Amino acid sequence: MKSAALAKTNMAYVDEGAGVPVLLMHGFPLDHTMWGGQFNALSGRARMIAPDLRGFGQTPLAPGDAERGVSMEAHADDLADLLDKLAIREPIVLVGFSMGGYVAWQFARKYAVRLRALIQCDTRVLADTEEARAGRLKMAEHVAEWGSGRVAEMMGPKLIAPATFEKKPEVVAAVRMMVERAPPAGIAAAQRGMAARPDMTSLLPTIKVPTLVLVGEHDAISPPAEMKEIADAIPGAKYVVIRRAGHMTTMEEPDAVSAAFSQSIDKLGS
Repeated sequence: MKSAALAKTNMAYVDEGAGVPVLLMHGFPLDHTMWGGQFNALSGRARMIAPDLRGFGQTPLAPGDAERGVSMEAHADDLADLLDKLAIREPIVLVGFSMGGYVAWQFARKYAVRLRALIQCDTRVLADTEEARAGRLKMAEHVAEWGSGRVAEMMGPKLIAPATFEKKPEVVAAVRMMVERAPPAGIAAAQRGMAARPDMTSLLPTIKVPTLVLVGEHDAISPPAEMKEIADAIPGAKYVVIRRAGHMTTMEEPDAVSAAFSQSIDKLGS
């Protein structure tokens, strides 16, 4: 996976391969490097594009973002602008993971004509409960004081399956390092944006493109039962459970995730 380039939009991204364009959106509080396994497996058959969402990796925040938050719709607009800058006019395969999935719902709502297919990984469609919203806003308020290391300590057990902790310490370390390097201001902006996101349940029956819904068997953040309900509500959607994985499916079981992606891409004639 190459180092991220910087678009005229100031959005950093990695762009490898040729064929059907596949745009991958990372989760919170991560960056484009979470997709390394998928790039290695699939860049020989598709054009794989992974940006750093605003406030993460090498993509800067705009003035005031940390204080007001970056909405999921604003992230979707950033992605549409990136596609314009890359002169990608053909429909894309859109892949969202966790927070990236929240962004994908907004992209599907606003830019449906630009979609060839949708892949949603370990995400949710519901808005936050009041308790969850309060927790996000608390982190946004205190993360500058806490530092990203404390966020990594808080989130680690939720992100990774127990078996991964025991058998794949290199994955645990990679995830922790990714969270630790997330800028506190980016964490605050994302938490405020996610706290304000709307319930998108009503969108699901209107999605008309081929859709894959994928979830880790032991995902504690977006449980399989909830993801199955999402798949059932999208016409013709395929549902895949990644065995032995928690929330971080793409890194815990990269080969299984890449195989599921590959099947979807192959059906599109890449």
